[in-house]
Amino acid sequence: MQHHVIGSTGSASAEERALLDLYQAHTRDLYTYVLRLVGGDAYRAEDVVQEALLRCWAKRNLYDTATMNVRRWLFRVACNLVIDDYRARSLRPREISSTATWLKDVDSNCRDIERMLAALDLHEALEDLAPLHQEALRATYLDELSVQQAATALGIPPGTVKSRVHYALRHLHTTMRTRDETTAE
Repeated sequence: MQHHVIGSTGSASAEERALLDLYQAHTRDLYTYVLRLVGGDAYRAEDVVQEALLRCWAKRNLYDTATMNVRRWLFRVACNLVIDDYRARSLRPREISSTATWLKDVDSNCRDIERMLAALDLHEALEDLAPLHQEALRATYLDELSVQQAATALGIPPGTVKSRVHYALRHLHTTMRTRDETTAE
């Protein structure tokens, strides 16, 4: 299937295909999210989604898809655009009949999506752990076993459980910090 860009004479270039892939992969979910943030205003939601996609595309050289969650970045940009729009509108004189009571919930909605995206990042980071570290972490944190109980269950000395949990937590901390720094750019 060839994609044509308005005004072009041939098939889509690699950059145009990459933009199309970005659009197709994230637009529906991003639109649904932004529509909720803007209180159901479909026109504003479309504008925010387009602006978020354009901004991310314009800054595409700042992210590396191998190490960065593009979806999280895109949702954060969209959330920031909604907040910026809210701030700009709040500086203007108030309209006589304001139906924008939903704006009070914008910040909390952004925090909810941030928590969800952080949980997804944490899940990915947990999957990156060595299996031995995963099982020690699972036993002590998820199964809520003491170090001694985990050692017995895993058939290893308590010191080994402590060591594996320590290295697992250190790896998670480093991974999450790196993802946060990459997302902030």
